Amino acid sequence: MGEEPRVVTIRDVAQASGVHISTVSRAFSAPHLVNLDTRNRVLTVASDLGYRPNRAARGLITGRTHNLGLIVADIANPFFPPLIKAAQTQARERDYSVFVADTDESPVVEEHLVEAFAKQVDGVLLCSPRMSNRLIHRLRREVPLVVVNRHVKGLPCVLMDVGSAARQAIEHLTGLGHERLALVAGPAASWTNGQIRRAAGTAARAGGARLHIIGPNQPTSRGGAAAAEAVLSAGVTAVLAYNDLVAIGLMEALDHAGVRVPADVSVVGIDDIPHSQLTRPKLTTAAMPTVAAGRIAVDMLLQFVADDARTSAPQTTLETALVVRESTAPPGSGGTDAPRRRSAKDATGGQPPATAAQGY
Repeated sequence: MGEEPRVVTIRDVAQASGVHISTVSRAFSAPHLVNLDTRNRVLTVASDLGYRPNRAARGLITGRTHNLGLIVADIANPFFPPLIKAAQTQARERDYSVFVADTDESPVVEEHLVEAFAKQVDGVLLCSPRMSNRLIHRLRREVPLVVVNRHVKGLPCVLMDVGSAARQAIEHLTGLGHERLALVAGPAASWTNGQIRRAAGTAARAGGARLHIIGPNQPTSRGGAAAAEAVLSAGVTAVLAYNDLVAIGLMEALDHAGVRVPADVSVVGIDDIPHSQLTRPKLTTAAMPTVAAGRIAVDMLLQFVADDARTSAPQTTLETALVVRESTAPPGSGGTDAPRRRSAKDATGGQPPATAAQGY
């Protein structure tokens, strides 16, 4: 058997670079403290020798783990994976790793996860948190926090302009001529839900339409299906759903009830998840900038950690855009031969269509 390859050490890099060991250490852990030419020489030698710094040892020197926590409300929701992937990519480019955890919509689990992460990471990204603002502020004293998809006064936040998304959706529907609208709302504790409800109400009044609020509902396709009976009872011609999963579940239940989308009822979602292009008809929805949010949130958190400025609270709001597809049309476009509407409950045997997809 051949000999095991020799492990390159920091001493080897220092000797080959003609600098002290401490200079090599700083070149990796605190590069701003090392002369640019010296740093480039050290990094080049390290790369040529195949040296990889010991992250645990570096953490003892710098007090940093080079790990970040990323907590989402529900990892099964297709809304979150693009954000998670973007955050991981951005962190990797900054020489950080990301630990991902799912709260299953539970504020209690969320609190416990932040407390557990506080001992293992340099900072935490909270995505669509369900905890109270008071609790989030208490936890920020344990670990740097950046909040995504929710505004918490006094904390760094990356927001997606969901209020604008709701306004664009309602203006699209009123522009088509709809006057009787419904909002199939999300969870009562959701910041996003509050933003959607306020913006949709304002846009409906401005467009001379009446908006029925149906909910709160679970932010899942099952929740959307369960709301179908109330949508039919309200006698509306168009619906804005809390998210795409709710919209997809609603469309499935309406189809079971003999109601055609968009001939009888137009439906709009929010998120633009990949599933929205796989429905029949394809779903009109508002695209959310999840990839940009993931990248910006990582950079904001790392800046927060580097400055140790826990009193600063930068905020970024990212634009949203309506994507018009096939699930919306002018009211009455189905003509006089539209099918008789059955009860959604009767159409599904008293149960909403089953699905494993979850929401946020």
